[in-house]
Amino acid sequence: MKADSLAGLPEQAERAEFLRDALTGLTAPVKAVPGKYLWDGTGSDLFDRICGHADYYPTRQEMALLPRAAAEVAARVGTGATVVEFGSGASRKIRTLLDALERPAAYVAIDIARDYLAAAVRRLAPDYPAVAMISACADYTKPVRLPVETAGRTILGFYPGTTIGNFPPAEAIAFLERARATLGPSLFLVGTDATTDPERLRRAYAGSDGLMAAFHLNLLARLNRELNADLDPDNFRHAIRLCGDPSRVEAHLVARSDATYSLGGEAISFAAGESVRTDTSHKYGPDAFRTLAATAGWRVAETWQDKAGHFNLHLLEG
Repeated sequence: MKADSLAGLPEQAERAEFLRDALTGLTAPVKAVPGKYLWDGTGSDLFDRICGHADYYPTRQEMALLPRAAAEVAARVGTGATVVEFGSGASRKIRTLLDALERPAAYVAIDIARDYLAAAVRRLAPDYPAVAMISACADYTKPVRLPVETAGRTILGFYPGTTIGNFPPAEAIAFLERARATLGPSLFLVGTDATTDPERLRRAYAGSDGLMAAFHLNLLARLNRELNADLDPDNFRHAIRLCGDPSRVEAHLVARSDATYSLGGEAISFAAGESVRTDTSHKYGPDAFRTLAATAGWRVAETWQDKAGHFNLHLLEG
């Protein structure tokens, strides 16, 4: 059984919002574009490849930890759960969870990249014929209404990887509040990363093989293609900055030389060395995340850590 629900805005409205956000960010004194715009089909495919790279440690650590956590979560959840994944991407990690659960009833995949989402769910469906497969194209940085009835059902939310780190603390709290409203009474399995080792972070986020740079530079290609901008990707290089208070990695595209571009009828000027921030990965240790969750109305029922104590999976109750 499979159903599709395109819960996002119509394409024209999505493009208008993209233009507004891009103009606001690129004309600000400190330039930044929301990281959610990295995730079109090309960006999703590039990041899937990044996750398989040896230097990108979060995926490797999580996949080593997830089977143990999934078995314990399954014992709590019981039979017939509806699983809701935020930022489902290629829907690879969900297999570990679905395999551990006892007769799950449905899987709801929420992602912003419409075509990529539909293809991922189509690939997954044949391996789980008894599970209703539901794709929900939506921007979960905003309230999301699930395209399934949740009353009376056992609901398990899933937010793997380190994606919650893309939110600074106040926005992470807001996301957790929205997720609580979306899921209703539920359990919610969330991944976080507490790594602060500079060399390890540089290898993972600088991407020596060029994949990470391609992932971020694809944002410029998307601005040109979808919003008729005329940015020159060759004038920009990808760079990361390691920051503290709070601990985070920032991704930037740095202009190589002075240039002025056009976007939405406005001039966008860059000085040589000026950058636009394209994403941020905040690093949340267990105590910091527990505080965020409690502020958002969740209780941390269990936390699993990898051997080094860097990657964490948290089971929230709300």
